[in-house]
Amino acid sequence: MRKELYIDTYENEVKVALLEEKSLVELHTEKKSDDFHVGDIFIGRVKKIIPGLNAAFISIGHEKDAFLHYLDLGTNILTFNKYVKNRLAGSIQNSSLAKIKTEETISKNGKIKDVLAINQLILVQIAKEAISTKGPRLSGEIALAGRYVVLVPFTDKVMVSQKITATEERDRLRKAIYSIKPKNIGIIVRTVAKGQHVNAIQADMQILLNKWGEVVANINGNKFPKKVISELDKVSALLRDILNDTFDAIYVNNSYYADIRSYIQQIAPDKIDIVKLYRGKVPLFEHYDIDKQIKSSFGKSVSIKGGVYIVIEHTEALHVIDVNSGHRVNSNKTQEVNAMEVNMHAAVEIARQLRLRDMGGIIVIDFIDMQKAEHRKELFNCITAEMQKDKARHTILPPNKFGLVQITRQRVRPEVFIDVKEVCPSCNGTGTVRPPFLIIDDIDNNLLLLVKTQKEKNLILALHPFLYSYLTRRFYRIKWMLKYKCYIRFQEKKSFQLLEYRFYSKKLGEINFWISDKKK
Repeated sequence: MRKELYIDTYENEVKVALLEEKSLVELHTEKKSDDFHVGDIFIGRVKKIIPGLNAAFISIGHEKDAFLHYLDLGTNILTFNKYVKNRLAGSIQNSSLAKIKTEETISKNGKIKDVLAINQLILVQIAKEAISTKGPRLSGEIALAGRYVVLVPFTDKVMVSQKITATEERDRLRKAIYSIKPKNIGIIVRTVAKGQHVNAIQADMQILLNKWGEVVANINGNKFPKKVISELDKVSALLRDILNDTFDAIYVNNSYYADIRSYIQQIAPDKIDIVKLYRGKVPLFEHYDIDKQIKSSFGKSVSIKGGVYIVIEHTEALHVIDVNSGHRVNSNKTQEVNAMEVNMHAAVEIARQLRLRDMGGIIVIDFIDMQKAEHRKELFNCITAEMQKDKARHTILPPNKFGLVQITRQRVRPEVFIDVKEVCPSCNGTGTVRPPFLIIDDIDNNLLLLVKTQKEKNLILALHPFLYSYLTRRFYRIKWMLKYKCYIRFQEKKSFQLLEYRFYSKKLGEINFWISDKKK
């Protein structure tokens, strides 16, 4: 399967698009101001203990206290607590765990009030980001993820991914890990380690041991809560988790190119040549038609080939998807066969939509009714196969007697939401427009404001092709440059509405009074 990754960076955010066979399947946006990601490790302070929930609320610096359930503490929480206390007291000087005496593990049926106390400091890791009105969810079992292995302190267990099914390979990896891992360090072997030489796995483990050293070094000071280490940024974490031999290219613009090459050189030096620098003047997502796919893939209604479409509705914890045949009716086939074909097309698109929007919680799908059990089984097998491409944990139930398919999908981040509807730039959502012949006066007045008040000397005027042609043929660009003694460049924008125009400057970027009757 052909896979391509597109990374477009802006001043305050990074957008990442994953395409499989030229179809958009994942979209990630990371704002550079975000400080609370899955995998970040904090020293938090216990604010509240709720015995009825057997849980505690922990302050980690987020506007909402984070939630920590007893079952998420991890069996070695007493060892972690003692380690943090001794480190802050100065009795632990390095990150080696070989000589650390572990405490007894806690019972699965215990009470959180017997483990934690108000104002106690605790080492925690974000397991789920803040969603809607809820704060982050935490885990007391620290795990550091690498490309081939995951490092878990204060345990000596070695576990191999269940997706590695060959007994000989599982035994090889287990023996190799036991021969190289330090004492009191547990290791989980990831699926991508299959077939890898022990030297590559050891190098990955050493990176994680160094990262654990950073965690220990940052357990200091007297101002808490405090972040002790950040997870990789979303781009690097995505590359770490999904990069494999099926990747054909990674396109990135100039500001992130060196960082991506450096990271690929570290985790997969043989793939360094697939990183390609995009130098075009048109935004990367626009050049490769990714913006077009985003506009067509998000929204309440999503069209599929042949007139089939699905309608997606959302609530706080439930998503409902309705499958509609639209105009797809083949008179040469029975209703049952037509329904089967529509459902199969919809199943493929729904699996893509779950990944693309990162929809989590409960998803209920109302497929078109089918009478034959073999057809319902075939549909179930189809959606199960498509969902195997999804790395999020999920469970799929077979169609019930009402024809509904229920899916539960892991939710660790807010759902990706993109509003594909736009306010009409001609009427600004009012349903009425100003007379078109006044558009020239509007542009002229805005130019006067920019040049006289804001002292702009170099402007770009982006226009709908109709306006572009009209103004160019009547030499308005030259007239305005002579009148206002500034440089003006016209730029044609096919995506604009009929009377839409926008001003851009080198100092300010886009100038936000381009809607001609916004001020009216």
